[in-house]
Amino acid sequence: MTIPAQFDAKAIENKWYDYWMKNNYFHSEPDHRTPYTIVIPPPNVTGVLHMGHMLNNTIQDVLIRRARLKGFNACWVPGTDHASIATEAKVVAKLKSEGINKNDLSREEFLEHAWDWTHKYGGTILEQLKKLGASCDWERTKFTMDPDMSAAVIHSFVDLYNKGLIYRGYRMVNWDPEAKTTLSDEEVIYEEQQGKLFFLKYKIEGTEEFLTIATTRPETIFGDTAICINPNDERFTHLKGKKAIVPICGRVIPIIEDEYVDVEFGTGCLKVTPAHDVNDKTLGEKHDLEIIDIFNEDASLNSFGLHYQGKDRFVVRTEIAKELEEIGALAKTEIHLNKVGTSERTKAVIEPRLSDQWFLKMDELVKPAIKAVLESDEIKLHPKRFENTYAHWLNNIRDWNISRQLWWGHRIPAYYYGDGKEDFVVAESIEDALKLAQEKTSNPQLTIDNLKQDVDALDTWFSAWLWPMSVFDGIKNPDNADFKYYYPTNDLVTGPDILFFWVARMIIAGYEYTGEKPFKNVYLTGLVRDKQGRKMSKSLGNSPDPLDLIDKFSADGVRVGLLLSASAGNDIMFDEELCVQGKAFSTKIWNALKLIKGWETAEIAQPESSKKAIEWYEAKFQQTLADIEDNFEKYRISDSLMAIYKLVWDDFCNWFLEMIKPAYQQPIDSVTLAKAVEMLENNLKLLHPFMPFLTEEIWHLITERTADEALIVSTWPEVKPFDAKLITDFENSIEVISGIRTIRKEKNIANKDSIELKAINNENVSTYFDSVITKLGNITAFEYVSEKVDGALSFRVKSNEYFIPITGNIDVEAEIKKLTDELDYIKGFLKSVEAKLSNEKFVNGAPEKVLNMEKQKQADALAKIATIEQSLAGLK
Repeated sequence: MTIPAQFDAKAIENKWYDYWMKNNYFHSEPDHRTPYTIVIPPPNVTGVLHMGHMLNNTIQDVLIRRARLKGFNACWVPGTDHASIATEAKVVAKLKSEGINKNDLSREEFLEHAWDWTHKYGGTILEQLKKLGASCDWERTKFTMDPDMSAAVIHSFVDLYNKGLIYRGYRMVNWDPEAKTTLSDEEVIYEEQQGKLFFLKYKIEGTEEFLTIATTRPETIFGDTAICINPNDERFTHLKGKKAIVPICGRVIPIIEDEYVDVEFGTGCLKVTPAHDVNDKTLGEKHDLEIIDIFNEDASLNSFGLHYQGKDRFVVRTEIAKELEEIGALAKTEIHLNKVGTSERTKAVIEPRLSDQWFLKMDELVKPAIKAVLESDEIKLHPKRFENTYAHWLNNIRDWNISRQLWWGHRIPAYYYGDGKEDFVVAESIEDALKLAQEKTSNPQLTIDNLKQDVDALDTWFSAWLWPMSVFDGIKNPDNADFKYYYPTNDLVTGPDILFFWVARMIIAGYEYTGEKPFKNVYLTGLVRDKQGRKMSKSLGNSPDPLDLIDKFSADGVRVGLLLSASAGNDIMFDEELCVQGKAFSTKIWNALKLIKGWETAEIAQPESSKKAIEWYEAKFQQTLADIEDNFEKYRISDSLMAIYKLVWDDFCNWFLEMIKPAYQQPIDSVTLAKAVEMLENNLKLLHPFMPFLTEEIWHLITERTADEALIVSTWPEVKPFDAKLITDFENSIEVISGIRTIRKEKNIANKDSIELKAINNENVSTYFDSVITKLGNITAFEYVSEKVDGALSFRVKSNEYFIPITGNIDVEAEIKKLTDELDYIKGFLKSVEAKLSNEKFVNGAPEKVLNMEKQKQADALAKIATIEQSLAGLK
C-alpha cells in the first residue's frame, strides 16, 4: 500500500467521521457490558462553537473513546438547551429588525417565531462538534423543549409543589430590566464600579432645619416612605417622632428609629425605599411602611416619577442631580466605589423589585448534596479545591426563584380560577387542573374556559437540573431499561462557573428523585484565555474561530494543542503555537509510518541490538501505560497526553526506530518489523482518544481491516509487569550515545565514519545495551579498559569515562586551548555558586527548591570540570 508523502488532514477527516457514523460505532444500547455514560453539558440551542466548547467536548470525547477501547458500553448523550433568556432576546431583536413589537403579538404567535428561529439556527453547534471528532450517540440527541423532556419538567414541578417544596410568594427579587424577567441570586454577578455618593437635604416638617442623607441612587427618592435613624445616635435625638419632606415630590414621610442603621456610613441616617431595596423592605415590614414601586419593567420611571416618567433610571440619575442642586437640595457629591449587581446573561444592572414569584425551598433538599461531596466522597470534584466553593454556596443557599417573565420556555403549570392569591391549582394538564379546581371550590360547574394558566415560564436551569435523568426518561418513567442501565452516569465535564447553577442542582435533583448520585466524578475545566491572560470573548476580538483553527491545523492538531496545557481547573493560556505543535506531532507520527512501511523484509537473523531495543521499548511502553492509567484515574488528562506524546515522539520515533532501522538500502528482519508494527499499533490505541482521525487513517494503512477491526472499536492495551532495570540501563546508554554524538558534532566527524570507543566502567553499569551503543554510535570496536587512554577525546557519564582515540588531522593545540577556556569558565561559574552556598544567610533563607537547584549546579559543574580535565590529560 502506497503511503502519501504528506499527511492530508482535510482529506481524511470527513472520510473517517462518515465511516464511524455509517458503522454506528457511536450508538449504544443496553447489553451485558458495563456501561460508561457521559451527558453533554447542553449548549444553547442557538449557540455556535467557541474555544470553551472545544476544550470541554475534546475532554469528553477523550474519555468516551478511551472507555470504548477499554470494553465499556460507552454512551455519550448530546443535546441542546432552550436557553430562555438568550433565545428570547434573539427572537425579540429579530422581530424588532422586521418592525414587529413582541408586545403586539399573542403568546402563541411569538412562540411560532421562536420555534422558527430554533429550527433555523438550532443544532448548528452539534454539527460543528462533528468537525472536532465528537463521538456522541447522535441517535439520542435531546433538546430541553422536546415533548418528553418538557413533560419531565412539568411533572417535577407538580411533584415538588405537592410535596410542599414549591410555593408562590411576594418577595424582593432580582429584576433584569433588559430581559424583563427575574433572576435567581446565582445569576447576578457583583462588580465593583465607580459611582457617586449624593448627599440629599430633606427638610424637617414645620421647621427650617434640613437632614442630610447620603445615597448612591437619588432617582429612588420618589419611592421614599421613611427616614431611619439609629436610636442610639445622639446627633438625631431631637428628630424622634418628627417627619421630613422628600425633595421634588414633596411627600411627607415619618422619621423612624432602628438599630439597623450604620451610624458610621454616610451621614448616619438612611432613606427607606421598601420597594427597591431588600433591607429597606425588611425595615418597611417591621415599621408598617407604605410600599411605592417607581419603576416600569424596563427600569424607566412610572407615574410616581412625576416629570421624569418614561425616562431611563440612569438618565434620571443625571438629570435629577442637576434639579436637586438647582433647588438647593443637593449638599454635595463624592466619588464612591460600590458593588453593583449585573445580569449574568444580559450584563444589565439588576434592579431589586417586589414581585409575586414561584420559589423552591432548598434548605432540606440540599442536605444530601452536601453529604455526597463534602462528607461521604460519593461524588468527587476534580480538582478537589473546588469543594470549598461548593461548600460555601450550598451552606449559604437560599430559596430558588424558579419563575421567569418570559414566553420561551416551560410554562408554569399553575391554573387560576379566581382573583384571590390562593385561587389556583397546580397540575400536569389543564384537564387535571379542572378536576382539582372543581374539587377545591366544590363547584362542578367550572369549565376549562374558567381557567387561566400562569403566564410565566420556568428558569432554564429548572429543566437543566434534571438533564442526567430526563435524557433517559427517568423522571416520568423511572423503571425503563435505559434509565436503569445508564444511570447514574460516570463523568461530568464542565466549567467551574456553573458549579452551582448546574452541577450542584443536578446533584440535588438526583438524590431527590432517585436517592442516588447523578454522576461519580466532576471534571472542572479552566477558562480558555489568550496568551495575555484575557478571557476570550467576541467583544475583545481575541477568540479565534474554532472551525478556522481546525481548517488550518486539523482537528487532531487543535485537540492536542488544547489539551497539552489543559490541566483540570486551571485556565489555559491559548496560543496558536500549541496547535502548530499538535500539527507537527501528526507529521512526526505520519513519518514514522512511512519509515516502517518503506522497509523491505528478508529472512535474516535478528540483530542483537534490535532484540534489545524491542525489550526496552516494551518495558518503556508498559511504564508509560501505567502512568497514563494513573493520570486518567486522577483526571489528569493533560498529563496523560504528555506521557503519550513523549513516548511516541522521543522513545518510539527518536530512539526505537533508530535502533532497529536497517543500514541504507538493506532489508530488515521479519521478526523486528512485525514487532515494530505491533508497537506502532499499540501507540495508535493510546493516541486514538486524543487524535482520532490520524490514528484511524494510519491503522487502516498498516493493513486492510474490516469494520469490526476498526481502531475505534479495538482493544486498549493491557497493563503488564515490566522490567524497570531495562529502562534505567537504557537511560545510561542514551547518555553514552549522546556523548559520542556531541564529540562527532564538535570534531566534525561524520556519522558515517566509524570510530572506536573505550570505557572505564567505574560505576559498574550494565553492558546489556552495548550493542545498541555500538550501532547508534557507529562504533567499530567497543572495549572496557582499566586505565585512561592517552591521546583520545573523552567524555564522562557520571563517574564512567569514555575515550575515542584520535584519528585524522585534529589540531591538538587548538583543542587544548578550547578545553582550557571552557575549564576556566566552568571554574568561574562554580566559584559563584559556591559563594552562594557558603553564605549562611542565603542557605538559611532560601526555599528548599532554590537551595537544591544551587546544589545541583555545583554538582554539575564539578562533574563537567572532571570531564574537561580528563580530556586535557588525554591530549597532553
